Amino acid sequence: MVVEVEAIGAYLDGLLPDRDAVLTRLEAEAREENIPIVGPRVGGILQILASLVGARRVLELGTAVGYSAIWLARGMVEGGKLTTVEARETMAERARRNVAEADLSDVIEVRLGQALALLPEMDGAFDLIFNDIDKESYPQVIPWAKKLLRPGGLLVTDNVLWSGRVADPADSDPWTEAIRTYNRTLADDEDMETVILPVRDGVSISVKRS
Repeated sequence: MVVEVEAIGAYLDGLLPDRDAVLTRLEAEAREENIPIVGPRVGGILQILASLVGARRVLELGTAVGYSAIWLARGMVEGGKLTTVEARETMAERARRNVAEADLSDVIEVRLGQALALLPEMDGAFDLIFNDIDKESYPQVIPWAKKLLRPGGLLVTDNVLWSGRVADPADSDPWTEAIRTYNRTLADDEDMETVILPVRDGVSISVKRS
């Protein structure tokens, strides 16, 4: 028996708890303006992962409107700090406003700049790094994540199934190839233990062993 992915998604969406006014508004704006956000299913995963590792320091690569940063921050321990990096000035300002509305300005710092350019300025050790930048840059994130994560810390990455395109051998798009390289590199890395969850567009979770 074949079950449609859309039917499963609709079922899971029906189990989601209601979001607060800020997240609900951001979800509506994302639909109206075609802004890529992780959505509530992945948002819930991020919040739980931050809680499970007792996250005090979190780094997010790719802020957009601040949706995923809000989910992450709500899973962190009291007094924790989240740094999120956004390349577009207008989006960074928008994220700051949304973070303020969520009453998280004292937890979340939005930095403007290219993630790969700012990574050398970051001081470890982070408990969790969430990677959601331009997909062609994914492979370059791995060595920085290994350097900046504490032992037992998590590297969490969105879009690793890329609408199923990673499984299509005829798809040689540079972003698709970069995601394949990223997935394979983590799978083969003895310092990282990685699983991929087929949730939404694919979420990988990698634990730094030591």
